[in-house]
Amino acid sequence: MPALVLLGAQWGDEGKGKATDLLGGSVDYVVRFQGGNNAGHTVVVGDQKYALHLLPSGILSPTCTPVIGNGVVVDPSVLLSELGGLNERGVDTSKLLISGNAHLITPYHTEVDKVTERFLGKRKIGTTGRGIGPTYADKINRVGIRVQDLFDESILLQKVEASLDFKNQVLAKLYNRRSIKPEQVVENLLGYADQLRGYVCDTTLVLNNALDEGKVVLFEGGQGTLLDVDHGTYPFVTSSNPTAGGACTGAGVGPTRINRVIGILKAYTTRVGAGPFPTELFDADGEALRTIGGEKGVTTGRDRRCGWFDAVIARYATRVNGLTDFFLTKLDVLTGWERIPVCVAYEIDGKRVEELPYNQSDFHHAKPIYEFLPGWSEDITKAKTFADLPKNAQGYVKALEEMSGAPISAIGVGPGRDETIQINSFLD
Repeated sequence: MPALVLLGAQWGDEGKGKATDLLGGSVDYVVRFQGGNNAGHTVVVGDQKYALHLLPSGILSPTCTPVIGNGVVVDPSVLLSELGGLNERGVDTSKLLISGNAHLITPYHTEVDKVTERFLGKRKIGTTGRGIGPTYADKINRVGIRVQDLFDESILLQKVEASLDFKNQVLAKLYNRRSIKPEQVVENLLGYADQLRGYVCDTTLVLNNALDEGKVVLFEGGQGTLLDVDHGTYPFVTSSNPTAGGACTGAGVGPTRINRVIGILKAYTTRVGAGPFPTELFDADGEALRTIGGEKGVTTGRDRRCGWFDAVIARYATRVNGLTDFFLTKLDVLTGWERIPVCVAYEIDGKRVEELPYNQSDFHHAKPIYEFLPGWSEDITKAKTFADLPKNAQGYVKALEEMSGAPISAIGVGPGRDETIQINSFLD
């Protein structure tokens, strides 16, 4: 049985929650393997809309076990709030598993994140201010706090003191902020211990055993390929690896376990935060995409920057992730345009470039080269098969597939759970 990775093939916000939830009834485990509550998924079930930030989308499927892997950074207050909100709406969250090796976001991480971003001024990265970057920095610097540390007060105090030794100097002397007392942080964190204890286990062992038993495991990435700390538009990236390789390190499974890698693509392009965006629109078309597509960040509430589809980025995502399939979302948003531009290459210093520039300065100066595809005016939200789509919509999908380098195996034609055309099964 397959192990699948499902990830964003652009800058995030592509509709991964819809895709994950579509598969949730067919898989046994859904695993978040990186990121934290800086990610967001909107899932529509019937007339109910769920905004998930830290929890795997599979938590909405009663037959699925949701897992927060070791590569995730966890804000315990956000996690418990999200669990409580779902419980109030009748969602069973008791099957959730959390890796004891996942790192904890503490109050001092969010404080450092916010003051650092303010200090950068015009050079700011555009972080969510939720402490994600500082928590990953502590992990790499080996002064991080892990979930398992909640259950040993002595070790927890030692680790918090070690982490705050340097941070308090920075907060007080550089940012003119008050020092943070380790005892207060420890008291705050210990308040979550009993509430989380029942969820915590060795998730690496659980997942490998599940794969040995022939269970289907879906690894769900947050953010998107172009926000990967190694392979994205650095430094305007997240602090983890939302590309396919991150599933192995962030969940503790070997690469030979992965059978399929599915990239989620919007039929156009969006991003939140600062950084280069060659196809970004500043006109009525951009505003129309934002309005029709409901392009507001699930986690941040910020308006998303909108632009036309970028095939250069899609090809890059295919290459660095080893994509086997695409799930194309929000095709319905493009209904009504007489013709639709698609970026097929860039112009950089007067030269045509068809692959993502290696040099970040070149990417900042890239100008899109467009081809124009005929649009359609028919309502496509009721389409159940590819043949149900208008001819021009079919042509648009086929053109994007050819340009992007992997088959489009599913198409989102509306926000609802059932408004999806399945062309190829992801589980064969």
